[in-house]
Amino acid sequence: MAVSLGELAERFGCELIGDPTVEVTRLGTLAGAGPDALSFLTSDAYRKQLPSTRAAAVILRASDADDCPVAALVSDDPYASYARMAAAVCPPPAYEPGIHASAVVAGSATVASSAHVAANAVIEDDVTIGANTYIGPGVVVGPGCNIGSDCRVLANATLVRAVTTGDRCIFHSNSVIGSDGFGNAMTPDGWLKVPQVGGVRIGDDVEVGANSAIDCGAVGDTVIGNGVRLDNQVHIAHNVEVGDHTAMAAFVGISGSVKIGKRCMFAGMAGVAGHLEICDDVVILGKGMVSKSIRKPGAYAGKFPVEDARTWNRRVASLRRLDKLQSRVSELEKKKQ
Repeated sequence: MAVSLGELAERFGCELIGDPTVEVTRLGTLAGAGPDALSFLTSDAYRKQLPSTRAAAVILRASDADDCPVAALVSDDPYASYARMAAAVCPPPAYEPGIHASAVVAGSATVASSAHVAANAVIEDDVTIGANTYIGPGVVVGPGCNIGSDCRVLANATLVRAVTTGDRCIFHSNSVIGSDGFGNAMTPDGWLKVPQVGGVRIGDDVEVGANSAIDCGAVGDTVIGNGVRLDNQVHIAHNVEVGDHTAMAAFVGISGSVKIGKRCMFAGMAGVAGHLEICDDVVILGKGMVSKSIRKPGAYAGKFPVEDARTWNRRVASLRRLDKLQSRVSELEKKKQ
């Protein structure tokens, strides 16, 4: 939608250097934006593109404003300002309230009159769907689920059963919330499935990426705090607790019964072993494997970069000899005493 630079500056608390009547209708990169597009600059890696940009306006810091050849929206935090302005320029699609004729809605379900239920969605028994919530095509909302207001459950996502969400949550396509956790007991005759009888409780403003899975609790609930962000293909196992505003990038895996604090960040392919605790404000770098509890805030890493296979094999052989070397060193130290 068309929004003037003057309106953006006023609504989002930026200083405007330029014509307030100019309107933007779309978003663009510094290099690719046209005269009706809004762009931004946050990284020095793209600063060389600023002098030649053709955008209508660029959101940037005061220190970059003198080099901007077009209108500038000056902000102390350009990326956060861009996020807010982008939502104003490109708001989510609006849907007419109502239930599509091909949707299946149980008689015991309660769907707000302002909600939208799209084609081929299935709403099962004792479900509640809040005001202005969008249920996309092919979505399944299983028995006993409660979805808050202003949520978006996108095509083919599944809330299996006993899932409760807050408001303004987004569940992307093919995400699965409330599936059984990996509970199995070994017997002389093989594996015996352990019933998974808990639910999932999700706070406000949570976003779950495509093909991600959050398991139900084995006993009790899996809990996802307010403002949590999960990327695509993230797995949260049964009875995990994730604190407010924690974020996880793609392929992160959290084992069962882990407790994670607030404002933590997990980079791609990081993992956490079961039954551990991670305090607030912890960062786990890419491919980091957490094998013991973390009780001090900070950044943690642990990985081996890829290298020539023959070199790696020699390193593994050396690692296997470390125990013998340590024993020999201990014996020598005893003799010295």
